[in-house]
Amino acid sequence: MFGRDLGDHVDALVAAVETRDDQRFFEALQGITRTTPQTRPDKVQAALGKLVPVLAQIPYGMGADLAQVAGSMAEYGTDPTIVLPTLVNRAAEAMEQAERFEELYRTAFGDVPDAEDAEQIQPTLERFVGGAADLGLTEWDASMLAQAWFCGGQWVQPVLYLSQRKDVRAILPERARLTAAIDTMRESIGTAHWLHGLLLVLDDEPLIVLDRATGRGFRVEISGIGDNFQLHTLLAAALIGDESQGMLPGRRPSAEEIAAASDGEELAPSGGIRGNFNLVSAGGEWIWNEGRPADIPKLDGVRVVVLDPSPYERTWNAGRAYPLMRPTLTVQGPLPADQAAHWLALVKPAATTHHP
Repeated sequence: MFGRDLGDHVDALVAAVETRDDQRFFEALQGITRTTPQTRPDKVQAALGKLVPVLAQIPYGMGADLAQVAGSMAEYGTDPTIVLPTLVNRAAEAMEQAERFEELYRTAFGDVPDAEDAEQIQPTLERFVGGAADLGLTEWDASMLAQAWFCGGQWVQPVLYLSQRKDVRAILPERARLTAAIDTMRESIGTAHWLHGLLLVLDDEPLIVLDRATGRGFRVEISGIGDNFQLHTLLAAALIGDESQGMLPGRRPSAEEIAAASDGEELAPSGGIRGNFNLVSAGGEWIWNEGRPADIPKLDGVRVVVLDPSPYERTWNAGRAYPLMRPTLTVQGPLPADQAAHWLALVKPAATTHHP
């Protein structure tokens, strides 16, 4: 087994699915995991092509590990689009089925089991599948619904993994369906919660950034920023500096803080990350660090961020919510003084309500 190449392991896995040989299936899956990093991208791509029909039909429980392996394989291939539509379809389908399970189970039995508690799988299957007839289901359909509840998060995981890439987000199929399906399950399934946030990430999004104290303004473009904690740090890194060069006064974030918010391996630098501003919308509402850039309202078609002095010291631990997502924040240029004054005249004073 250890001498076989990736193609052999994929063929063995396909055969194991056809014969329902669980032991051979998991041996082949281990072989795929082991050999993929050492295989040429074109051969990984060919292997993924063979796995797509399997991924499209395999039951959620048996295929949960395969889905995650396929997501990882796509990073070693030449084009993730070969597997992306199937992974998105199955993830959305799993969340839709999980929602149906939750509704039926709650009606018949009361409180639903924790979707991430493996010890609940067997007793839940026995109870739910055993009561299939009373629920108007076949035993097979009941089993699939229960599998979606307990294993659906593992089918969401490869979509979550791949969607941290900007090129994948740009071509993500069935986005509306996926977003709706994920939204219903984000309180019950952890990976759905994280994918929900990722589906709201803005790419190539223009911002108008205004510093109320100095009257200066900037045109900024952002991509791949997961939350406003990260936006806060990256704005400070880009805009604070030499005032004689048109930058803003203040304490620029340290190299460690900037790395944590961009592409550094250490997400939580010692001492945490310190805030620099109070972010305010054009309407005067405080922009929560816990929120996302997509929450920032638009004024005249563009999102506006007003920088005010922070009313108290703020610190937080992690620089970014999605470790593999590479953000960009590009200052496209300062606003001419008259344009900055025009925008500042449109925005409202900051609300006095304190940020939670």
